[in-house]
Order: sequence, then structure tokens, then C-alpha cells
Amino acid sequence: MSGGGQVLSLDTLVRLRRGFAPRAEPSKLAVPEGMTAPLGFDAVAVPARLGPLILPRLPQVGCVYADDAYWWWIVPADSDYALEWPSPTRYVTGAVVPDAVRLIHRSEGAVPYTPPIPLYLALCRLTGTTPSWARQVSA
Repeated sequence: MSGGGQVLSLDTLVRLRRGFAPRAEPSKLAVPEGMTAPLGFDAVAVPARLGPLILPRLPQVGCVYADDAYWWWIVPADSDYALEWPSPTRYVTGAVVPDAVRLIHRSEGAVPYTPPIPLYLALCRLTGTTPSWARQVSA
């Protein structure tokens, strides 16, 4: 073979192609049209199996998004301040979530928020976690 070119195997070509494949990048949730989020917003990711159990426990429900694994509850920004959200939930600053989420519940008001304290307490109850402010502090 003249010209000194490199021969690539089929395996190498396949790996190169996969390396260039577009990946589903997470993005910030968009609030539904006509709504505003004057306090900014974050999201609380709750395993999908717990989502239906939380709904009836809340006095008010904001916008909730879902994918196959999680329900994503919109809360005001910084709702994690001085709170330790119980496992297996995740607090997501900036509401950066996978692109595959869909809106499953829309707030009845003009803002997308679920009040964070009732949500936190419902999650603590369902997960058997003592709220952070009720835990004993050791010296």
C-alpha cells in the first residue's frame, strides 16, 4: 500500500461513530406557557413509585414532570437551604433534568411551585426519615 495511510478496522470505525453520536444532554425545565417563576426554581426528584403516594398528601401541587424513573417537583429556588432532603430523593439545583421528561401535572395558579415544606414532610413520612429540624444534635 503506498501513501502511508492508516488502515482502520471496522471496530475502530464503529467506536469512532459512537463517539460522535449526539447524547441526551440534561437541560433546565421550562415552566409551562403563561406561568412565571419569580423566585427562580429548582426540582426535587422523587422515585416514580413514590410519586402517586405523595399527591394526596399535599395541600397544593405545582407543576410535576416525569420520566420513567422519577417525578420532578418544581419548588422555589434554594428550597434546600437548611434542609436535608431524604434519600432516595434528589434535590436538583437549577432544575436541570433529562430531556425526556413530560409534564404530568400543571399548577392551577400562575406559578409552578409545590410548597417545599409540605413536600419535604410528605417525603420524610413516606421514607421513614426524621425531619432534619427534629433530629437530636450531639455535642
